[in-house]
Amino acid sequence: MITLDNLDNKLLENYRGFVVKKDLVRSVKVGANVPVFVLEYLIANSCSTDDEEKIRQGMENVKKILSEHYVNPEESNLIQSRIRQEGSYKIIDKISVKLDTKKDLYWAQLQNSNIKDGVISDAMVSEHDKMLMGGIWAIIDVEYDAYSKDGAVLHPFVIKDINPIQLSSFDNSKLITKRKEFSKGEWLNVLLRSCGYEPESEGMSHRIKMLLLSRLIPMVESNFNFIELGPRSTGKSFVYKELTPYAVLISGGQGTVAKLFVHGSTGRVGAVGQWDAICFDEATDKIFKDSDAIPLMKDYLESGSFSRAGTGGEITGVASIILNGNINQPVETILQTSHLFAALSDEVNTDTAFLDRLHFYLPGWEMIKFSPKNFTNSYGFSTDYFSECLKSFRRITYTDVLEEHFSLGSHLKQRDTKPVKKTVSGFIKLLHPDGTYTKEDVKEYLEIALEMRRRVKEQLKRIGGMEFWDTNFSYIDKESQEEHFVGLPEEKGSHLIENTPLQPGVCYTCTSDGDHLALVRIEVVTTQGSGKLNVTGLSNTKVKENIKNTYQYIKANEKSILNSQHSLSSLDLSVQVTTVLGSNISTGIGSAVYMSIISSIYKKNLKPGLAVLGNISVGGAVEKSINLADKITMLSENGAKTTIVPMDNLPELSNVPASVLGNTDVPFYSNNQILMQKGILLE
Repeated sequence: MITLDNLDNKLLENYRGFVVKKDLVRSVKVGANVPVFVLEYLIANSCSTDDEEKIRQGMENVKKILSEHYVNPEESNLIQSRIRQEGSYKIIDKISVKLDTKKDLYWAQLQNSNIKDGVISDAMVSEHDKMLMGGIWAIIDVEYDAYSKDGAVLHPFVIKDINPIQLSSFDNSKLITKRKEFSKGEWLNVLLRSCGYEPESEGMSHRIKMLLLSRLIPMVESNFNFIELGPRSTGKSFVYKELTPYAVLISGGQGTVAKLFVHGSTGRVGAVGQWDAICFDEATDKIFKDSDAIPLMKDYLESGSFSRAGTGGEITGVASIILNGNINQPVETILQTSHLFAALSDEVNTDTAFLDRLHFYLPGWEMIKFSPKNFTNSYGFSTDYFSECLKSFRRITYTDVLEEHFSLGSHLKQRDTKPVKKTVSGFIKLLHPDGTYTKEDVKEYLEIALEMRRRVKEQLKRIGGMEFWDTNFSYIDKESQEEHFVGLPEEKGSHLIENTPLQPGVCYTCTSDGDHLALVRIEVVTTQGSGKLNVTGLSNTKVKENIKNTYQYIKANEKSILNSQHSLSSLDLSVQVTTVLGSNISTGIGSAVYMSIISSIYKKNLKPGLAVLGNISVGGAVEKSINLADKITMLSENGAKTTIVPMDNLPELSNVPASVLGNTDVPFYSNNQILMQKGILLE
């Protein structure tokens, strides 16, 4: 007995003939090599009904076709023999083509049939040129010709006809006109069921639904640059592998100039001109086989075009680029020690010019791990129809929609504005194909767009420093003139510097090694002893010298620094140095160490959220801090309420972003007495 819910009935009422019961696909046991769109192509017309008997008959027919014509890899010899015996045979297989430049002809390769040198005409290759780029699934007529030779070598398998497994004609008007029969929530569920997901299953919050839906944006928006990094088993590549014949998966390390951009000898445009979306699977291992593909990809990600010597000028493409990969650590751990691009392959994970061109960073760590209960048994659009709908939406744009009601904040540059507008446009195409939407709809999509682009920018700031300081993304409601700021879920509560009074002996600072910053926590514990200094948490000898010099300065000036009740000769000091965030610690921590030692000896709390920059030399001179603006910014973003800075750094204060100075007080000091006055919490 088939049980239908209200949404099933609505779909059958409005889209009969275009929908299919999704569990039928899973019930057809044909092996893992058959994409969903191949199976649904075969069952959509015969099984788009709620009549159990018709569904049963339709499924029997589908199973018969598959058993007789679909090729399982282990049956390749049997199929080749059947083609020979019958002279001509129709099969369902994935066909690709390679050019033999030595003989100036093409050879067809049938994936599961294990035919590697099938004869195919130039005209057929021209008609179905995607066979040259990863191949296509098709119903293929193969003929056996025992006299077909290339010299003395027999090539008996001849491709006579190809029918790609996708609709031969398409009209999206029905999808658009009937959209009004569904609420926004119902339509979102329809789209997710069409992808095979069950939106009403456990764990499917509205946010998860929207994140799942966002995986379709590269299919409806041309030149959309999308990245998703997260745990395994979250279905990152499912959409691009199974649901559409217009996307191609490229395995890690297989991205060559010829395959992606243009073939040097033939001048044929590569994947960017052939597909709607190119998904680099396992981008955490390696993306490109040729190192010279990287600059071409940067050009393409930026403008949708590239130029290559000998190709006769600029070449354009419309393919969206997707990078998928696995993150094995908790995101909190990654953010404490590194950045969220670190999992990408070494060729690009610190290349800010490459990473800055990514439009949308989907937080894969939020996605649910899929189990059978998360896949739907209900109706959804058949994937051949659905994929054609997605493709048809690429011809229209809604990139100016947000300007009807909102303007973007000052921190968004041109490279940020474009991704935000394209993301909003993509959501409108998917959820409002009839062009009917509200201000609240646009606001929801705008906030998602700002978050996903800001995630890119925040990681660039961790890698590249002040060049990417402007990450405080916002939008302004044109009607109320109210400005709204959009944060990142993973950054909430991540203030690493306590906003309560610091315990005696605890102080924070920031060091820099070139462009690489480290947020450092210093903790000093003082006990009665014989004047020993013990430093832990450090391997850098120069930083250890930094600490020893500060200690020696206090020891040499005990009478002026400490009162008569305290002497370093009767105290043992343990100094623990911890890198809380960022790269390896560097020198320049003397002033923070001084503050920690004195507050520990006197058992005095320091101000809430206190950080100290600069160094005190053996002679007591205050040395300025390098990379001041970067350091203050990093400290501020991680909770610093007060950052005390050497007076010699005063001219550089103008380099610190105004938004940072609005959150963090920056007093100056010229000697150790003023430093203590401004850091100790008054009782």
